[in-house]
Amino acid sequence: MSAAGPAGVVEPATEAAIDRAARVLLAGGLVALPTETVYGLGADAAQHDAVERIYRTKGRPPGHPLIVHVPDLVQARRWAAVDLRAERLVAAFWPGPLTLVLPRAAGAPAWACGGQASIGLRCPSHPVARALLERFVALGGSGVAAPSANRFGRVSPTRAEHVIDDLGADAPLVLDGGAAEVGVESTIVDLTRGRAVLLRPGRIGRDAIEAVLGEPVADRDADAPRASGTLAAHYQPATPVELHAADAIEARAAALGPAQVAVWSAVRPRVAVGHWEPAAAEAAGREAALYEVLRRLDRLGLQRILVETPPPGADWDALRDRLGRAAHTG
Repeated sequence: MSAAGPAGVVEPATEAAIDRAARVLLAGGLVALPTETVYGLGADAAQHDAVERIYRTKGRPPGHPLIVHVPDLVQARRWAAVDLRAERLVAAFWPGPLTLVLPRAAGAPAWACGGQASIGLRCPSHPVARALLERFVALGGSGVAAPSANRFGRVSPTRAEHVIDDLGADAPLVLDGGAAEVGVESTIVDLTRGRAVLLRPGRIGRDAIEAVLGEPVADRDADAPRASGTLAAHYQPATPVELHAADAIEARAAALGPAQVAVWSAVRPRVAVGHWEPAAAEAAGREAALYEVLRRLDRLGLQRILVETPPPGADWDALRDRLGRAAHTG
């Protein structure tokens, strides 16, 4: 099997396609795979050249660490020192949208770590991702490094066709697993220090993590390891995004010229904007739609995308985080 594999091809995730994809990974190639969060651009995390292909394809800064995906705790121990706190979180939330940042195991390859002594590990729950990881391990692999399958800093892909749209001629074989169920990236928790630290919010909330650990989870600080998706500007479409309170959107649209703006909000604006996209009332629904909506509104070619600021409350933390980065202009 060529390391390159069949480029730019979207294949239904049959058993045969999953086997081919596992062999492409072992040969040092890239594969785009579905997870419950977003589609990932995968490579064998143990192969330096394969991991470098991820960085080149995405245009990702070399010091920005990746997340290594594993099928179970057995493989996780090949990559990291897993303590009792990590075991508790694994038992509660794996497989699922939780990444643990742990001390890298002695002798574990460092290619995906961004030059750090820590490593991010996740066990996805999507059946296609699980089948691919299990086949990969059966053929002699261990972990698959897989950031989102898009150009660095842009909107994450939640469907197979998004990968082709983003990567174009650089797109690898894409396993089609349908639309991502969660729709935003995993929660990231740092366990490399004396206290647990939340590096990135996601579907698994702080309260749930604290309940399992039996201790508070601190906020990200200056000493935290670098982690995926934590730069100030990220997840950005080409059209500028602005966040506004619901009662301020109409005034902002009027100032910009209503026909030149797209709006994503729970209530239709009373002015005739270029496009209005209704937003779900609950956090999970809005998270699942986030990247699909940003892509759709971006394609309209309007001047601005105006988004209703999420309500207060822990349930909205992940959406608030992603939209804040999408709208960042500094």
